[in-house]
Amino acid sequence: MSDKTTVGVEPIRDARSLGAGKVLVLGFQHMFAMFGATVLVPALTGLSVSATLLFAGLGTLLFHFLTKRKVPAFLGSSFAFIGGYNAITGSGAHPELLPYACFGVACAGMLYVLLAALFKAFGTRKVMRYFPPIVTGPVIICIGLTLSSTAVNSCAASWPIALVAIAVVIACNIWGKGMIKIIPILLGVVASYLVAAVTGNVDFSGVAAAPWFGLPFQHKDTLFGLFSSGDLDTSLLITAAVTIMPLALATMVEHIGDMCAISSTCGENFLEDPGFHRTLLGDGLATALASVFGAPANTTYGENTGVLVLSRVYDPMVIRLAAVLAILFSFSPKFAALVAAMPTATMGGVSLVLYGMISAVGVRNVVENKVDFTNSRNVIIAALIMVLAIGISYSAAGSVSFTVGATVISLSGLAVAALVGIALNAVLPGNDYEFGKDLQGDTSVNFQMKAN
Repeated sequence: MSDKTTVGVEPIRDARSLGAGKVLVLGFQHMFAMFGATVLVPALTGLSVSATLLFAGLGTLLFHFLTKRKVPAFLGSSFAFIGGYNAITGSGAHPELLPYACFGVACAGMLYVLLAALFKAFGTRKVMRYFPPIVTGPVIICIGLTLSSTAVNSCAASWPIALVAIAVVIACNIWGKGMIKIIPILLGVVASYLVAAVTGNVDFSGVAAAPWFGLPFQHKDTLFGLFSSGDLDTSLLITAAVTIMPLALATMVEHIGDMCAISSTCGENFLEDPGFHRTLLGDGLATALASVFGAPANTTYGENTGVLVLSRVYDPMVIRLAAVLAILFSFSPKFAALVAAMPTATMGGVSLVLYGMISAVGVRNVVENKVDFTNSRNVIIAALIMVLAIGISYSAAGSVSFTVGATVISLSGLAVAALVGIALNAVLPGNDYEFGKDLQGDTSVNFQMKAN
């Protein structure tokens, strides 16, 4: 490749031609693109920030290994499981129950492995009939809506601080150029954090006391610590698994959409080579690995796909460099303490936008797939999914509980809604959804580059 090649002008598939300095900058760019959202999940759930960064990096490297180092995807924290963590811990009231929630997420990760096996055995088109947009779209919409009250309550701690975060995120996303447009979440957090610090609304005592270097997680916060504690609650384990596992139904389909987006961006058919079965396997095992060690679930990050579009550097090696940088930062407790000192209102302002964006993704899923709402079948499925998810979540009980033997199992509104939606789609007549019916073959896609 010519030395005159300029980043952002021509597609670059071998970043080594740019030189080590530019490659390092591109690696930092990918790390910062995922950083704001990735560290926000542990800040909202009570999980370890350091462990989150460590297993975002390790999970990404595992994903690249399983996908034959071909797919330029970064795996960061998933927001879709926050409702599951909150359901088990009582929205943070019982942080000692976080390891149980992690067990449920680890089980959810294994559903990815199951779906990967189904893709390998039966092909994409047959499996996707059970996950049409009329099911996944409303579920994704409800994920954001059920989290909305948490964001509003956090903003109430200081609306001026929260409004700074909201304003910066919106301004950067609408009027920002280049890198600014890609990291509005991080910039919103930083701006709001700085305003809070200047006005004396941040306690930095924990930051001063934290060491510069340390281990990213402690044994007691892992599943190993839970199972060796001697007071394991089997009933709660089962409840956590049954409550959280259905949330993977939406995230697995989101993963499929992300793979299509990355394939289209890079002009390569990753759906066929390395294939959905490999990308799902990598995502699922990365999620299970992170959960075992007390970190949140992983998911492929759209922010990093945005970086691919901006830079036009499609070399997966750059993503792997970003993963290594995330691993290095995970060994600094002082950095984790700095994140933990973030004001509640700052997290509330940013999460208010993020949760709304999750719901907007669900709306887009329905619109782009041209779901026909003149069809009574589709109206019934969508209506029951949304009313169950929202109604149960905001009911007095907050969940649906039943007893199996001596075990009390609680299902969140999202879990009930997802299960009912899948079941209705399977049994009601008129299920004519066919994944890729406008595409060529089972997993091929049309890689026409589209202007954003």
